[in-house]
Amino acid sequence: MKQIITHFTDNDLYTFSCQYYVMMKYPRAEVEYTFIDRNGTCYPEGFADLLQEQVNGMVNVKITEEEIEFMANHCVWLPLWYFNFLKGYSFNPAEVTISQDAESHLNIKVQGKWFSTIMWEMPLLSTISELTHILNGDVERYDREAERKKAYDKTVKFLENGLILGDMGTRRRFSFAHQEMVIQTMAEVFRSKKWSGVFTGTSNVWLAKELNLKALGTMSHQLISFEEIVSGVFECNYNVMRKFSDVFEGDNGTYLYDCFGDDVFFKNLSKRMAMMYTGLRVDSGVEEEQTEKIIEKYKQLGIDPTSKQVVYSNGLDIDRAIAIHKYVDGRVKDSYGVGTNLTCDINNAKPSNIVVKLTKGRITECREWHDCIKLSCDKGKTLGNAEKCAYILSQI
Repeated sequence: MKQIITHFTDNDLYTFSCQYYVMMKYPRAEVEYTFIDRNGTCYPEGFADLLQEQVNGMVNVKITEEEIEFMANHCVWLPLWYFNFLKGYSFNPAEVTISQDAESHLNIKVQGKWFSTIMWEMPLLSTISELTHILNGDVERYDREAERKKAYDKTVKFLENGLILGDMGTRRRFSFAHQEMVIQTMAEVFRSKKWSGVFTGTSNVWLAKELNLKALGTMSHQLISFEEIVSGVFECNYNVMRKFSDVFEGDNGTYLYDCFGDDVFFKNLSKRMAMMYTGLRVDSGVEEEQTEKIIEKYKQLGIDPTSKQVVYSNGLDIDRAIAIHKYVDGRVKDSYGVGTNLTCDINNAKPSNIVVKLTKGRITECREWHDCIKLSCDKGKTLGNAEKCAYILSQI
């Protein structure tokens, strides 16, 4: 089977910003990632072998000068020496262990140096998703024109309703070709005339380059999950905010605050950190409730909520994003990241519900391993060692 991932930057922007953060703050750290299928999918026989073939082929996927030039021009918070590092980076298939159990569930572990293994999340997820649709026959039934019309209609709808919205759909996309078509359609519609809404771009760096769009993204939960094993659940958010700000010298973007629930975050959010970040990202919980908590906290700190951005990204579709936008009613600068509903809303095809999450870590090769967990504001998104999750929940 042909290689599915063929471009080094066919990856989300936050992968690169997080990789640089890790290199600066935890260069000797080692981690383990675990693949989690929330639907408990039984994959076709031989799926693990086909996936292994794809993983082995990643050694040939290298960054090009064209990709480096784009990132250097558009990701100004990343230093030039980092791109020299990327020139020498090679995917290491030995970091990835893949198997299927007797019931055909897929088991995947990624283990090694954090700065290296961090690159595997998005290629694994997008490959698994696309490979699944190929083997299910979904690609053979795919009607490109019908799907293009669907993407066109969604774009018109969110632009007419005044939404500021970008694509975050790489990880569970139907295929690379479909994601490219959807984003290209959205860009063309947005550029066709003046709208009340805005199409902000895509988290996929390669597609941002190819389609002359802004690459979107700042950070992921793994930074906070790891920091918890270093400084504890009550201080991990503050310390990541401080360290992230130090690394990027003020280009902090939006902070993803829900790794250990909203209470832990808001109780320890200082005015200094609230002022330093552009805003917050809502990735779990009930959006209306989270909006009120965010507004209340900013007001308590003496900060005008209308000056702050809130990015909503919790499994949204266009209709839900419009409903949130109407609810917010200008009280914060609301924007939206939509993923699966843009890149895998396909007729007669079921999208995957898969993630790759950090589950173990240690700050150097000489230290002991610790379980990394994620609690979130949604019970369904709680991940990691069950005993540790229960203990942390009892403390917060």
